[in-house]
Amino acid sequence: MSHTSNFTGFSQLEHPQPQRNSRASSSTTHDANVRHDNNLLPIANVGRIMKDALPPQAKISKHAKETIQECTTEFVGFVTGEASERCRRERRKTINGDDICHAMRSLGLDHYADAMRRYLQRYRETEELAAALNSGGGGHDGNAIQIDVRDELSIFKGSNQQGGRD
Repeated sequence: MSHTSNFTGFSQLEHPQPQRNSRASSSTTHDANVRHDNNLLPIANVGRIMKDALPPQAKISKHAKETIQECTTEFVGFVTGEASERCRRERRKTINGDDICHAMRSLGLDHYADAMRRYLQRYRETEELAAALNSGGGGHDGNAIQIDVRDELSIFKGSNQQGGRD
């Protein structure tokens, strides 16, 4: 099936780590570092997700955000790499949600795969409903239907009732 989940094994892509303490200008930064930095998830998005999981008064250091930014980027790449391998074996070029769920399960992330499967099901139902409303020509009031994958994960259950943090 698949190999054991070894996140450090994924890091063999010869991307040098960004130099945090360097005050060098961007013109002297090595191209590999720039490419690596551009491949990271946006720090503002990472910080927003972190803040949503914490009490309203909690503070998050810049270093903590950067660390989670690197970890989440690595995680996304790790799961996507596993999904890509499945697509390659099946001679397909496009990774879909089912491939991501399968990758999570094969990496031992069953809890997240189950949550993602439920999210995908709700998303597909919503897409079908939206298509039916659009083709019928009525009932569209401009309000988007939103589905939050965090609703599917038990670690977030109850945190959405802590008040209206946005």
